[in-house]
Amino acid sequence: MPRILYLVPNLSDPAVSRRVAMFRLGGAEVDIAGFRRADAPPADLPLANVVELDITHDGRMLQRLFATLRAGGTAKGWGKGFARPDVIVARNLEMLAVASRLLPIWPDAPALVYECLDIHRLMLRQDGVGGAMRAVERRLMRQADLLITSSPAFITNHFEGQSPPPLALVENKVFAPDLVETGRNPVLAGKAQPIQIGWFGALRCSRSLAALQGLAAAFDGRIEVTLRGRPALTEFSDFHGTVATAPHLNFGGAYNYPGDLAGIYSAIHFVWAIDLFEEGQNSTWLLPNRLYEGCLNGAIPIALQDTEMAAYIERLGIGVIVPDIERQTLVELFSGMTPERLRTLADAVAQLDQRLFRCIEAECRQLVNQLVRAPVVRPALEAAE
Repeated sequence: MPRILYLVPNLSDPAVSRRVAMFRLGGAEVDIAGFRRADAPPADLPLANVVELDITHDGRMLQRLFATLRAGGTAKGWGKGFARPDVIVARNLEMLAVASRLLPIWPDAPALVYECLDIHRLMLRQDGVGGAMRAVERRLMRQADLLITSSPAFITNHFEGQSPPPLALVENKVFAPDLVETGRNPVLAGKAQPIQIGWFGALRCSRSLAALQGLAAAFDGRIEVTLRGRPALTEFSDFHGTVATAPHLNFGGAYNYPGDLAGIYSAIHFVWAIDLFEEGQNSTWLLPNRLYEGCLNGAIPIALQDTEMAAYIERLGIGVIVPDIERQTLVELFSGMTPERLRTLADAVAQLDQRLFRCIEAECRQLVNQLVRAPVVRPALEAAE
């Protein structure tokens, strides 16, 4: 059985738990080491060997940098507690730096995989800081045997200019091997009014909140908006106050993944798949969880023109693409949204193969095989000495 050592920046991140489960379903033994966010409980992972390297603070990049340096500097000590892995998977750049210090522990170095599912805004700055960050990434990737990312746009807009190792695209599909039933668009059960729009997941785009608030107010009860997930409160002037006072806007709090997905998506007609948090960069390029969750459960995606999300749904022949999220644009869109049009859009999503949006066991096995068969080509790198 292949062995994977997974290095992660946040042991309590639910996405980390899902990836661990994917590795295990794919036939791998998994050990894990990483940091824990100060506001998160200790990791609850079904693994025998979980090593917490340090506690870090969200948004405090300098503190995280020093934690990374300490973890790398002591790697030869804590790393000896692990049996030699066949492959080390480093989830994001800071963990790739730590991984580079682990490799010399074993005479026969394992393969190294860089997993990068978002491009941080620091990487894209057009100044000395951004240039230095990209140089560090290029240098560290010289030791990587494989790069995993989640959107084709990350490759074309960033990694192709970074001299990457061989690439593997692993989409943010819903991972729910025990899920028996999926959701269904309410219009297919005859419920066309009021139109329900859902914005779920990581809520961090203040412009989206303002757009949805204005749209709901303009239709005065004929459109209702439900928000579910975890809002990034630092990105809003007063998230909870705005939602509490806005008519026809409702915040339902966090939800359980994957158990709640069918229920919350079956209650909406449209999923808001627009994010302007890092417009023109990461938010334009990503394919977020809500896109796959919504389509799997029958929701019609709304995407912004000239984004990877728009290109994705256009290829599938589903959804609605808007040129902008100005109030008049959205009002015009939904003024023409008849029950017949709504059913046509919902039918198009419902008829697609669910495997487009859901990760199955065969994909997990394929992923693990790809990881452990990555050719180990190890150029010299001073930081690993």
